[in-house]
Amino acid sequence: MAIEKTEIEDLTEGMKGSADYSADQIQILEGLEAVRKRPGMYIGTTSIRGLHHLVYEIVDNSVDEALAGFCTSITVTINPDNSITVEDDGRGIPVDIQKKAGKPALEVVFTVLHAGGKFGGSGYKVSGGLHGVGASVVNALSSWLSVSVFKDGHEYNMRFSKGKVTQEMKIISDCPEEKHGTKVVFLPDPDIFEETIYDYDTLKVRLRETAFLTKALKITLRDERENPQEITFHYEGGIKEFVRYLNKGNEALYPDVIYCEGEKENIYVEIAMQHNDSYKENIYTFVNNINTPEGGTHLTGFKNALTKTFNDYARQNKLLKDSEPNLSGEDIREGLTCIISVKIENPQFEGQTKQKLGTSEAQTAVQGVFSEQLLYFLEQNPGVAKIMCEKSILAQRARAAARRARDLTRRKSALEGVGLPGKLVDCNNRNPEKCEIFIVEGDSALGPAKDGRNVDTQAVLPLRGKVLNVQKARLDRVYANEEIKGMITAFGTGINEDFDITKLRYNKIIIMTDADVDGAHIATLMLTFIYNFMPELIRQGHVYLAQPPLFNITKNKKHYYAYSDEEYQDILKQIGADGADVSRFKGLGEMDVEELSETTMDPETRTLLRVNMVEDEKAELDLTFTTLMGDQVEPRREFIEQNAKYVKNLDV
Repeated sequence: MAIEKTEIEDLTEGMKGSADYSADQIQILEGLEAVRKRPGMYIGTTSIRGLHHLVYEIVDNSVDEALAGFCTSITVTINPDNSITVEDDGRGIPVDIQKKAGKPALEVVFTVLHAGGKFGGSGYKVSGGLHGVGASVVNALSSWLSVSVFKDGHEYNMRFSKGKVTQEMKIISDCPEEKHGTKVVFLPDPDIFEETIYDYDTLKVRLRETAFLTKALKITLRDERENPQEITFHYEGGIKEFVRYLNKGNEALYPDVIYCEGEKENIYVEIAMQHNDSYKENIYTFVNNINTPEGGTHLTGFKNALTKTFNDYARQNKLLKDSEPNLSGEDIREGLTCIISVKIENPQFEGQTKQKLGTSEAQTAVQGVFSEQLLYFLEQNPGVAKIMCEKSILAQRARAAARRARDLTRRKSALEGVGLPGKLVDCNNRNPEKCEIFIVEGDSALGPAKDGRNVDTQAVLPLRGKVLNVQKARLDRVYANEEIKGMITAFGTGINEDFDITKLRYNKIIIMTDADVDGAHIATLMLTFIYNFMPELIRQGHVYLAQPPLFNITKNKKHYYAYSDEEYQDILKQIGADGADVSRFKGLGEMDVEELSETTMDPETRTLLRVNMVEDEKAELDLTFTTLMGDQVEPRREFIEQNAKYVKNLDV
């Protein structure tokens, strides 16, 4: 939009504000008004992700009771009206008068930010959640909330609306003396959230992970809406069972999960790990049951201990020859699935999002506990140590070959200039923000895509044949694959440790494949590559899936495009089936230039699906890729049987 100079002057005048800046203009938001005014500051987003975060905050409070040794069972229920009930058998939130506030502690917990048993008192030694703001934030962002406490033979109840008290705390009934715990029921406020329909599977993923991390805690999830369902998670083996679960898509190289636990510097350390036959390391770290996707000091301590301890053992036991170099950490971690869980009284995080642990003592604690117990395990299990060493040596050789291939590519690019792949049909514009690239399958799709694009801003890269399945390939094979090399060069960012998002040549990377089974397979192979070697492209929202139509319906010389069987039926109902000419597109190559441009490429008329990833669900996402793209047939068959009901537009 062009703006005239006079309009700019008017706009800047409006932004200057009043010269009379006094104390009267300082706004004070009372109580929980700040949360309702700026919800994103407290839960990150008001999207569907933020909606589910409300559940996690209340559940985390119950988990804190379990970590403290007072709770054995948590039940989460999605009610028919999409309200949520979370009930536990912990001690129950205190109901006596909090002296400083002069109000029942129950009211303080749900109406005052940074109030709770997590701030240096004796309520909890360790805790997760939003630093004690969880309950009050959930209350502030709910249309209504009801909390019941079962304690001393009574049921205490209190009610709220949008953070404000609507019913003072009172005893509403008697209950058995032995009954204890807290029940919270809340309905998210539709004025705050973009969507208020809870997804059962999303909650299932998080609650399963929580149960794995809290040994012996039983968590039940119920859905009492139109299609009732229920599942219970209960893992006596804790994170050892978590590793087995994550490894089920691969073949473990040795039968037992290596498990270490101990306490140093007042930090409780728990580690479970097992190698499999894949070539990717999957390490997940947690602090007080909270996922830390960016790692931190606990991860550093683990890596240091693993590399030094294993190399020392291998040297002393002649698994490595004197002439052979030490194994790198990457070599030893190839094919490793590992859970690192630490419990810390007052964890320090880098930034506000709790994604990276900064507590320096955690590195020392993890390194000390793990070094000692890993060495003991290796000495007691020389057969396993030999298997680990043999895999690591193969990884070392493959990594050296990959390094040579990468260096050769770098030298070639330096000598020959930019070195873009010859099959790339590039666009004229050199501003990445305005450019996008379509990845298409084969020459048949290249023709109409090349002619139907916007020459200034749209590039096309054809791929010939199936892309390498990187889930089952070492790094040297990745660097040797021509199709993958073409994508790496075209995108410009490099991969792995060479990855640099500032060198991205296109703002949108659009995977455009046929709307059939083969097309879906090729798209999945491409996504597998990007997810494994360029995940930041997905995190920052640069990867998309094109949505070509399935049907072209023509009636009275007017075209209607349907992108699903349901949409096809709806169009026929609207225009009438009589005299309608229907054609089913079998592939992009069958579409003429105008059809492909109008339906799939033109930003004004197309539909794109952006590929997104949630860091909190990374373990489950890794497992899905392994299940779909790995060697094990049985887990894939189970996945297909469980998810076949969701498949639409299946064209066999």
